[in-house]
Amino acid sequence: MNIGFIGAGHMGSAMIEGLLKAKIVAPENLFVKGGSSGTAEALQEKLGFQLINDYEPLKKCQVIFIATGAKIVLDILKQAAPSMEKDTILISVATGHTVKEAQTVLGDEIHVVHAIPNTPVSVNAGMIGAAFASDMPKETKNEAMRVLESLGKVEEVNENLLGTFGTVAGCSPAFVDIFMEALADGAVSEGLPRTLSYEIIAQMMLGSAQLALETKKHPGELKDGVTSPGGSTIKGVTALEKNGFRYAVIDAVKQANS
Repeated sequence: MNIGFIGAGHMGSAMIEGLLKAKIVAPENLFVKGGSSGTAEALQEKLGFQLINDYEPLKKCQVIFIATGAKIVLDILKQAAPSMEKDTILISVATGHTVKEAQTVLGDEIHVVHAIPNTPVSVNAGMIGAAFASDMPKETKNEAMRVLESLGKVEEVNENLLGTFGTVAGCSPAFVDIFMEALADGAVSEGLPRTLSYEIIAQMMLGSAQLALETKKHPGELKDGVTSPGGSTIKGVTALEKNGFRYAVIDAVKQANS
C-alpha cells in the first residue's frame, strides 16, 4: 500500500511515526508533502520516507491523509484533488470542515473520512474519533478502519460530536502532562529524585488506565478501592476537592471546547 500525507506538523508527524512503527506502510511507500516550516524535511532525515514537492506523486496512493490548519484545508484539497485517483480514501485530521464540504471539493469518486486523533498515535496508543461518508462502501470503510486502527483505538462517532471528542482525546494529554508534572513536583518536594518521580507516575497512570479499560469499572469504584478509611489516599483526595480539582478539570474541558 502507498500512503500520502499533506502536512507534517505536530499531528501529521505523530501519525507518520505511528504508521511506520506499525509497519502498515514502508518508508519508500510513504509520500509526504510538508509546508514551509521545515518539519517534514527534518522528519524525513529521521524516518526515510519519500519527501515530495508537489501533489502529483499522490496519484500512487490508495490512502491520503491531510493534516493542515483548519483555515486552509479546503483550499489545499482543491489544489490536491486533480492528483487523487478514483476510489482514493481521503482521511482528514483537520478541523474546520465537514465530510460533506470535503466531499463537495473532491467529488463523489473520492471516499472521505473525518478523523480526530491525539498525539499518542505516534506510539500506536492513540484515541481516534472517526466519521465516515454515509454512502462509503463497506470494504472501503473497513480499509480506512484498518489503517486508523494501526495507530490506536478508533471509535466511530457522529460528526457533530467530533469537536468534543477531539477536546477530550486531543487536549487532555496536555492536561495529563501538567498533572504528571505537578505530581512530580510534589514527590520531589518530599525527597524523591525527579527522574524517578516521572518514571513512577507514568507507570502508575499507564496501569490505572489499563485497569479501567479492562475492568470497565466506574472511576468512582476504582477510587473507592484505594481510599481506606482515615488513610493517606483519602486525605489527598480531600485536599484535591478542597482546592477545586474537579471543577478545574471540568472547566478546562469547557474552555477548550468553546
